[in-house]
Amino acid sequence: MAKNTICVWYDKDAEAAARFYAETFPDSAVGAIIRAPGNYPDGKQGDVLVVEFTVAGIPCIGLNGGTAFTHSEAFSFQISTDDQEETDRYWNAIVGNGGRESNCGWCKDKWGVSWQITPRVLTEALAVGGDQAKRAFDAMMTMNKIDVGMIEAARRG
Repeated sequence: MAKNTICVWYDKDAEAAARFYAETFPDSAVGAIIRAPGNYPDGKQGDVLVVEFTVAGIPCIGLNGGTAFTHSEAFSFQISTDDQEETDRYWNAIVGNGGRESNCGWCKDKWGVSWQITPRVLTEALAVGGDQAKRAFDAMMTMNKIDVGMIEAARRG
């Protein structure tokens, strides 16, 4: 296990979530699966307790902690994309598998984890600043899934 990892709390589906992420994003994998050595408030001995996994190169653990806590947009994975095809592929994988769309490139997977599917063209436009950033930002504010062509057109003015 890495010295520093992100711990993501799940009700009971950490293994399913980790496997979905590993199938969806490059440089992702499922590692060790640790089972509970005894009964606990939301599970029993032998249940999957912790799953080590990597999402796009970032080490994580999924903790099957039960219903005490839920996810919020205060935590999200941000995936940078190179073009519309890649943006569509990740967006559709998350939303199309029980997830939900939100605004400005955000969506949630079926476990309630928030994702930002962010084309680099948008990030680059915002970094430039000035009128180009304002136009790209204004265009983004009208979108759910980011439309790369519309961001590029907004950058040009």
